[in-house]
Amino acid sequence: MKYDRFIKAALAGLTLAFASAPASVHAETLSILRGAPSSALQVPMNRAVVVESDVPFAELSIANPGIADISSLSDRTIYVLGKEPGRTTLTILGADGSLITNVEVHVTPDIAEFKERLEQILPGEPIEVRTANSGIVLSGTVSSIAKLDRALELAQRYAPDRVSNLMTVGGTQQVMLRVQFAEMQRSVSQSLSSSLALGGVGLGGDLGVSSGTNTLNTSGAIANAFTGNVPSTSQNNGAMLLGFNAGGIEVGILLEALESRGMVRTLAEPNLTALSGQEARFLAGGEYPVPVSQDSGTITIEYKPFGVELNFVPRVVDGDLINLEIEAAVSSIDPSNGITQGNFTVDAFRRRETSTTVEMRDGESFAIAGLLQDDFRDLAGQVPWLGDIPVLGALFRSADYARQQTELVIIVTPHLVTPTRGEVYALPTDRVRPPSEADLFLFGRVANDGPTTGGAGEVARQDFSGSYGYVLD
Repeated sequence: MKYDRFIKAALAGLTLAFASAPASVHAETLSILRGAPSSALQVPMNRAVVVESDVPFAELSIANPGIADISSLSDRTIYVLGKEPGRTTLTILGADGSLITNVEVHVTPDIAEFKERLEQILPGEPIEVRTANSGIVLSGTVSSIAKLDRALELAQRYAPDRVSNLMTVGGTQQVMLRVQFAEMQRSVSQSLSSSLALGGVGLGGDLGVSSGTNTLNTSGAIANAFTGNVPSTSQNNGAMLLGFNAGGIEVGILLEALESRGMVRTLAEPNLTALSGQEARFLAGGEYPVPVSQDSGTITIEYKPFGVELNFVPRVVDGDLINLEIEAAVSSIDPSNGITQGNFTVDAFRRRETSTTVEMRDGESFAIAGLLQDDFRDLAGQVPWLGDIPVLGALFRSADYARQQTELVIIVTPHLVTPTRGEVYALPTDRVRPPSEADLFLFGRVANDGPTTGGAGEVARQDFSGSYGYVLD
């Protein structure tokens, strides 16, 4: 009786010694049948399990000590510590060295602590956590991509590179992006110049003089001035030629003036819808052929796109918060800046583009790009000394003035959208219908009235009569 008490006290002390270790220990009963494999033993990583056997044993061995560590507490009790996720085999031998059974040990990540931390960080999110092989499987529906990323980042700390993501994101995950390009260009130029031509013969016709200033500085221009013809080189909007004779001297005075004003308005509003995290592309324009010389001496053609371009990647971060990666451009062909090489003439492009990343909520707008450019040029030219003479010096000088202003702004507005029935949409082609032969030839109608109901009917009822274009005060 005293011997049994001593054994029990020793076992109790040994058990308490193991229990004082950082890894927690809990008891589990393992049914061992002699000569037959036993059921698998589940052990969390960095935690211990005390297994009580129905059959006494004499010797234990573990196939892979790196996965689990074992020790015997008695001839019926086994202490198993999980070290690394994986599977190994625990072999139990009897007193005569015969095999009692093989126990398959599964060491899995400790998902109990992981579940607690997940509930603390993401409360209320219905995320299911399971183990598979040596990893963690996450499933369920989360409310945003940001919370999904947080759950995956936390899972990586418990099972590095062994996390399977089966979670889905709820809510609206399709984004429509509206981009507005608005550009105004204003230009003003003025010039005023005067030219003087003198010609005559003196000293009995032996000595002649002929001279001119500004535009009348060539023999052909002087001859035209004396005959009453405005020089063909004049590019101004107004020109007046005065001529008279003072004895044997002919005098020609040419006054030229230019004033021009111009304005250009550019507006483009591309709209594009894409799924969260997916790239969308839009091009309304064309492709311009550009000849390219190859090393072999041959000429090939490359096509450069132009028009309204929009590329963007939306990401619904959290609720109605949207992250946007945007590349937007408006381009047009500019023949005035083209080049001619051999038999080829290649036009240039005029292009306004932006590339950025912004973050905003559903329905909010952001001016992602803006430009205010003011170009000024003032040029005065004169004949030295003569142009400084008061009053009469105006005949020997010219002045040019030019100013150009450009204002450009690019505004983006994202919207979370969901699909709807196709019949509720109004198409641009719904507002009119092709005319019949009688309507076209007898009544001169180029189009018939469109539908009278629905969204298309509302657009068709709008009045488009009257003046077209823009009135600038």
